[in-house]
Amino acid sequence: MVSDFMPAMSAEEFFVAAARKHLSAGRKSLSLPRSLDLAAQVLAVDLGLKPAVLYDSNAACAEQVQQYLSSLQSAQLVSKSLLTLDLNGNVVIVNPLAVRSNLEQLFGDSRVAVIDVRHSLDQPAVLSTLEGEVKRTAQDLLLVLRDLEQLKGAEKPQYVAEKSEEWNLCTVFGLLLGYPATYWFDQTKSHENCLAMTPLLVTTAWAIWQAGATSHRFCLYSFSIPAALLQELQTNLGHWRMCLRDGFERQHVLKDLEICQNTVTLPSMCL
Repeated sequence: MVSDFMPAMSAEEFFVAAARKHLSAGRKSLSLPRSLDLAAQVLAVDLGLKPAVLYDSNAACAEQVQQYLSSLQSAQLVSKSLLTLDLNGNVVIVNPLAVRSNLEQLFGDSRVAVIDVRHSLDQPAVLSTLEGEVKRTAQDLLLVLRDLEQLKGAEKPQYVAEKSEEWNLCTVFGLLLGYPATYWFDQTKSHENCLAMTPLLVTTAWAIWQAGATSHRFCLYSFSIPAALLQELQTNLGHWRMCLRDGFERQHVLKDLEICQNTVTLPSMCL
């Protein structure tokens, strides 16, 4: 696969060339900054610093994302354990072991919280127990991931359409992407939520990928929780922060982790 590109290509150049070759939408290919962002995110997933990355750079399909990932795996830039999932047209590159570990925390020590933001509520609330749709979704996702762990270097994306049609993808993405808290609402009744004009504490983690001569700063994580629930979720946030810092200390690919927080209030919130 390396021979598809220039023979003496640096890792940075290979990542960019692979993105431009495989991830074009129409006649438009990914820009250099977006190509570097995606490369850094995929490396973070491979390192276990985050369980998955949602591909949203352009309208490239699951097959294109799989071709991109396969080229990186063939060049031994990332491990063959990474897989491409298609959830009803939403494409995710996952580290199955890391995602399963995150899901098991949901059932085990409650280090991952689920926030109920149904439109009928006066204000968001943390679910005290996993029940109903949330529990079934998490269990289904766990079963899917256990099956996927047997795959190595898959050449095709894995489609999870049948089960994912019933999932609340907002909740699922929070679990897949490794957030310490994820939102849930009863989508059988309404897709609206109670977060309008609710102060939200946004946590953002930044890091630097030293890609050759380029020092590329990128957003590793960005998620929110209602500010009013900060005290209740402080343990979850603290554990997430500690695990991320510990993970950074065990690798040498990414550096200069910076975690910051700010509060925003929006007239509406689309999940």
